[in-house]
Amino acid sequence: MTPTSVEPYDAAIVLGAQVCPDGSPSPALARRVGHAVRLAQTGVVAHLLMSGGAVRHSTPEARVMRDLALAAGLAPERVVTEEASRNTIGNARLSRPIIAQRGWKRLLLVTDACHIPRALYVFHRLGIRARPAAVLPEGWPAREWWAAWLREAAALPWTIIRVESGQR
Repeated sequence: MTPTSVEPYDAAIVLGAQVCPDGSPSPALARRVGHAVRLAQTGVVAHLLMSGGAVRHSTPEARVMRDLALAAGLAPERVVTEEASRNTIGNARLSRPIIAQRGWKRLLLVTDACHIPRALYVFHRLGIRARPAAVLPEGWPAREWWAAWLREAAALPWTIIRVESGQR
């Protein structure tokens, strides 16, 4: 190792997003996985923890994310899945034991930029110290961009109440 090189993060926790009815990834899901795979392929992270259960369809988001990462050439031993969570709070709660079991300390959190503030709040409040690795969607129409940020702003107070009261 050279004096200027940096140890890779142990893992990037990649938060799920919608899976289409046919089992294919939504644009948000593909965007997040693509960003995480680039982090892994460039040596920024050693592993990817795909987090997301079957929310709207029978296929867990994490399974679709794993398949995308493997199709992009990532080695199977570098990809771990958590397939039971149904929301951001569940992502944190159900990822925590996996992180502890593997002894991971240096973590990145991969999700869309508009989701990062709320996701970081949840993960930090539930004892998972992660740094943001925001996905910046390119080519989003301004209307969609604003709608996503407004949705996240509206969701934050409800999320705080749920986290502080111990709800899932």
